[in-house]
Amino acid sequence: ADWASVSGIIHRGGTVIGSARCMDFKERWGRLKAANNLINLGITNLVAIGGDGSLTGANQFREEWSSLVKELVDNNQISADQATKHGHLNIVGMVGSIDNDFCGTDMTIGTDSALHRIIEAVDDIMPTAYSHQRTFVMEVMGRNCGYLALIAGLVSEADFVFIPEWPPEANWPDVMCKKLEQTRSSGQRLNIIIVSEGAIDREGKAISCADIKGVIDERLKMDTRVTILGHIQRGGAPSAFDRILGCRMGAEAVLALMDATPDTEACVVSLDGSVAVRVPLMKCVQKTQAVTKAMAEKNWDLAVKLRGKIFESHLLTYRMLTRFKPPENVQNKGWNLAVMHVGAPSCGMNAAVRSFTKNCYYGGHIPIGIHNGVDGLINDEIKQIGWGDVSGWISEGGALLGTKRTLPQKNFQKCAENLEKNNIQGLIVVGGFEAFETVLQFAEQRDKFGQFRIPMVVLPATISNNVPGTDFTIGADTALNEITEICDRIRQSAQGTKRRVFIIETMGGHCGYLCTMSALAGGADSAYIFEESFGIDDLKRDLDCMIKKMDKGLVYRGLLLINEKANENYNTEFLNKLYSEEGKDKFTVRHNVLGHMQQGGYPSPFDRSMGTKMSARAMVWLTEKLNHCATADGTVFAEDPDTACVLGVRTREIKFQPVQELKLGTDFTHRVDTSVHPWWMKIRPIMAVLAKHDYTYEGTAPKTIFKDPEVSQ
Repeated sequence: ADWASVSGIIHRGGTVIGSARCMDFKERWGRLKAANNLINLGITNLVAIGGDGSLTGANQFREEWSSLVKELVDNNQISADQATKHGHLNIVGMVGSIDNDFCGTDMTIGTDSALHRIIEAVDDIMPTAYSHQRTFVMEVMGRNCGYLALIAGLVSEADFVFIPEWPPEANWPDVMCKKLEQTRSSGQRLNIIIVSEGAIDREGKAISCADIKGVIDERLKMDTRVTILGHIQRGGAPSAFDRILGCRMGAEAVLALMDATPDTEACVVSLDGSVAVRVPLMKCVQKTQAVTKAMAEKNWDLAVKLRGKIFESHLLTYRMLTRFKPPENVQNKGWNLAVMHVGAPSCGMNAAVRSFTKNCYYGGHIPIGIHNGVDGLINDEIKQIGWGDVSGWISEGGALLGTKRTLPQKNFQKCAENLEKNNIQGLIVVGGFEAFETVLQFAEQRDKFGQFRIPMVVLPATISNNVPGTDFTIGADTALNEITEICDRIRQSAQGTKRRVFIIETMGGHCGYLCTMSALAGGADSAYIFEESFGIDDLKRDLDCMIKKMDKGLVYRGLLLINEKANENYNTEFLNKLYSEEGKDKFTVRHNVLGHMQQGGYPSPFDRSMGTKMSARAMVWLTEKLNHCATADGTVFAEDPDTACVLGVRTREIKFQPVQELKLGTDFTHRVDTSVHPWWMKIRPIMAVLAKHDYTYEGTAPKTIFKDPEVSQ
């Protein structure tokens, strides 16, 4: 392989080098043949990409290497010099599996793309199901792991989910049919049931889509259809997340091999939050196999626990959110909690409001919606949200509750009056940098307005990913996928035109997250952002690199991305003129400003899930604060800084950080957090290396291997 042979393949699904379940490799003679091939090619460093079976086989191959080499010498298949030179084999694993069934990593390569295929199918089926008042039973992959089915059920509002780790009780036909009847009697026109291909009951007997359809046909006489997605889930273009994950894991795997010694334990490069880590290969395999053993022994609680707290929390959230109606015995006995949006819309906001509403009712609280942001609070556009009002919201883009960029700084009095008028005791503000500023301004006015002395939390939601206190925001993943897909289409449009350079402008304000990550996912040649200053010498260097690659036949189409506020003078128009003039004898140039299409579309599975989980976590925090700082008559005295927070994801944990503390490290002029170095800046060199620039990537994984392959919680 050479550099050019892997250019232009990042958008392709599957694997260009091929993959197979090789039965010969399970036998020693097959591994002996493989060792001979590697030695003859001078290879002693191997990256194995696959599931637990592939990685177990790779580790066995490594452990047998010395004896295999000796046997090859004894058989006169290799020389003694070759045996000495190739005395040990280094193995590094990367987990490639759509099932996400490997313990030791937050996400396996391919899982996010499979979820995209599943959710696209569910979204496409819903209109016809609605039109014909049908029930659809959909089978997804997951022979021994229900992750795909669970997440798909959670982010598509499926009425019922069957997974192998948590089988239904023996009376599942009664429970399922009762729920379907209730939904239809309430006016719902369709039902979706998600079934993992490995679904079983509590006795270990398989539950198939045909079994479920038979129960519905016999008992309810509903028009029911079965859809088995099958290998569709493995196809299609990889999602932006999987492209970036593959690039990161590949780079870290090379560094792991370079660090390896004959005494180094075989490791797996995996994802822990936003950090690439190295974990012991066989410990991860053993824990993965322990899940299968627990299910075989019908120890369901242990099986769910071994999958990790992330899986466990997803299961709990799904079971709560898919109730048909709120528990009547606790309804309307708690706090009055409000939610509103502030700032530009982003996909996933509606999922957050839906989760907030249902968590409120589940906990016995009253959910209140403030429509149209701060303007709605000033104009008293405030009313209670009903349990059924948010049905179907999870798959909708935009902000159905309404949102505006208005800040409260000139209308504190009116805001305070309407908070008091509606007896609001806790507030969730879903939005971007403006949401952060809104809660900060409320907190700083508590000495003048007692109505602001309530627990308040910011749920970061913006495509710009620039909210202080968090590594990720709701909506950024959807925008990233939109940009990546557009880049694919733009490059495809020039498939018959050689020597063309495309310049694409992304949104993001002064934050270069979207530009950087979409450049990596789209295989761009360069990406210009505000955080990394550049001048005419840098632009000329990149231009020369582009010309050199085209002259050598390494590429025929170039792609440059630039953030909308990367540089006041060296902007999109300047780049277009520079490349058009300096490269006029080498290539043609086209430029595109993507604009607000980056805010549109259907929410990605990640944003739907993140909005759901973060909102649930914020609800728990609000009630805990109210239980601590409210009196028996319901009067709230939330005065401490830790009662006005941003709920953010920092490296490996979810944290509540006071807005007044975050203010100290915030650049309000450029609307970015300067207190920490953005995690994504550390992987920018990967993009430069892959684009054949003169860069060095030093990695983000710790040099020492973690002893315990626990997934970060």
